[in-house]
Amino acid sequence: MKNDKLTKELIGIFKKFGLSHNHALISTNALINAELVGAYGHGLSRLKMYCDRIKKKVINPKPKIKIRNISHSVSHIDANDSIGFVAADIGIKQAIKNAKRTGIGMVAVKNSGHYGLSGYYAEQAVKENLITMIYTNAPPAVAPHGALKSLFGTNPICFGTPTGSKIPFILDTSISMINRGKIRVAARNNQKIPLGVALDKFGKPTTDAKKALQGVQLPIAGFRGSGLAWMVDILSGVLTGGNHAGKVKDPFDDFSGPQNIGHLFITFKTNLFVKDYNKRIKDNINRIKKLPKIKGIKEIMYPGQNKYKRFRVNSNKEIKISDIIKKDLEKLKS
Repeated sequence: MKNDKLTKELIGIFKKFGLSHNHALISTNALINAELVGAYGHGLSRLKMYCDRIKKKVINPKPKIKIRNISHSVSHIDANDSIGFVAADIGIKQAIKNAKRTGIGMVAVKNSGHYGLSGYYAEQAVKENLITMIYTNAPPAVAPHGALKSLFGTNPICFGTPTGSKIPFILDTSISMINRGKIRVAARNNQKIPLGVALDKFGKPTTDAKKALQGVQLPIAGFRGSGLAWMVDILSGVLTGGNHAGKVKDPFDDFSGPQNIGHLFITFKTNLFVKDYNKRIKDNINRIKKLPKIKGIKEIMYPGQNKYKRFRVNSNKEIKISDIIKKDLEKLKS
């Protein structure tokens, strides 16, 4: 399917479910971007979920989003159970505005939902020559270290900075060995997942994606990953007024109410302490890239390089749509 045609179809679907044209466009662009960077677990595979949640009235298609400016640098947003894409788009734009005005912007969002890829919002800040840190929590998937029950989400950590070149440095990583979206895609397509990323509900290692969704995902680096997940839960949940400590609802399976996910966007100018940041970051990257390489490695890559290359290549191709997602599109359009 041609990408421009797909874009129009997605906008039409979101509008059919009650979103304004602008909100439908914001949501569509985020989904298309996920497909183009190869993050399929955050792309079209989630479209039906968003529409189901709107239909079940746990996403508000006509939110009255309120921005409370605490200072010229700090803002608090009540997203009124908006679709997460819209809440995050407003949040990062407000953080950028605050940073441009004072040097630093800090924006907390509550009453939001799943917003896709953190890196998508980080790129917006980096394009404005800002450094950014972004945090959001998620439904229970990872057990705290020493616990038998899942409580933390895969809680991504995101950092972005200009590099003095056209390719930004964007680190966007979940604290789990594999993100939950990939497991969901594998489950829908009856595919195996790697060994060592999840346990079944009996605590045994599994490569069965469906059993993994019923069990526990494993964090990166053992107790350290668990600690990072807890940190993100505090920053994006406790601090913002969002749900936390396992209270974020699963978007696919729990329609008992809104998710009330929290997000935290922090942005700041690169020249707060030094005037030659671009020169210094270029030197930093070049020195690391010149290090001796292990066998089989052609180039030492910084976070964001591979994703940028995938985006450039995929932007010139049609987005491939699986038969399962084609069926979703047809049902949602009808």
